[in-house]
Amino acid sequence: MSTEPAVRPGLVRITDVAALAGVSIGTASKALNNTGQLRDETRLRVRDAAEKLGFVMDARGRALSSGRSFTVGMVTTDSFGRFSIPVMLGAEDVLSAGQMAVLMCDTRDDAVREQHYLRSLSARRVDGIIVTGRSSDARPPIDIDIPVVYAFTPSTDPDDVSVSVDDAAGATVLARHLLDTGRRRVAFVSGPARHAAATRRAEAAAEALGDALAAAPLYGEWSERWGRQAVDLLLRTTPDLDAIACGSDQVARGVCDRLRELGRSVPGDVAVTGYDDWDVMALASRPPLTTVDLRLDEVGRHAGRVLLDLIAGSPVSSSVIEPTLVIRESTIGG
Repeated sequence: MSTEPAVRPGLVRITDVAALAGVSIGTASKALNNTGQLRDETRLRVRDAAEKLGFVMDARGRALSSGRSFTVGMVTTDSFGRFSIPVMLGAEDVLSAGQMAVLMCDTRDDAVREQHYLRSLSARRVDGIIVTGRSSDARPPIDIDIPVVYAFTPSTDPDDVSVSVDDAAGATVLARHLLDTGRRRVAFVSGPARHAAATRRAEAAAEALGDALAAAPLYGEWSERWGRQAVDLLLRTTPDLDAIACGSDQVARGVCDRLRELGRSVPGDVAVTGYDDWDVMALASRPPLTTVDLRLDEVGRHAGRVLLDLIAGSPVSSSVIEPTLVIRESTIGG
């Protein structure tokens, strides 16, 4: 006959875990909370018992015993989720390992709404906050007495902890890829000049291209429509272009569409590159786009690790994530 305790589903308690593991309730609690001086085999035996019984640690009990809520707030301006969702998923990879939950708050670019969410998160006694958004341009810091990390959207205050993406490095690797494939008459089409990301990408690409830059960078919108318009503007003055690098995948998709309408093959006549690796645009483009992966999931994971260090009182500093090149048919196809 089995000596294991009979426990009905949904009613597993720490006393049941302790009984199955053959330890006291206090020892079981220390093992599950990763506290106290216990032997590794004891912790493992308790955790195995908890997993076997389907025991779920009570969050309220943990909060009361530790003085923490085991929750983290994420404040974002990215209503669409294009940038904030990958950041959140990366952060959750790290935070969930510590049994911490993430509460996402979308401010919709409304300062009043942002302040409301900050008050709400503070009242919930969250252990920390990750601030992100839809732009890599720096934003003003939030004023709150809780550990804060800025992810993708850095703080304008150099004393704050930010995890940002190296836009210039991404544009540089794109430009060098075009040169490596033999392109020598290259144009760059970017977004609004008021956005630091648009100018950083354009300026870095121009520097890397050197004499291969066939025209001054063009600034417009982050849209397919602007990409189509830019092709017409460029071909009027520089008809011998053999490559067009773009500051976003949306712009690049519009460039590809217009080139095809004009009878120019991509990449046979003109190679095209994007930026962001947004699969909705990059993979749906004809042909699929060579582009830059911002590695937003890694931004989120790093932000989660740094926030845990801040919560623990460990010294941390800002960091920059290097983007990577993703090569597809828009630059190497037949």
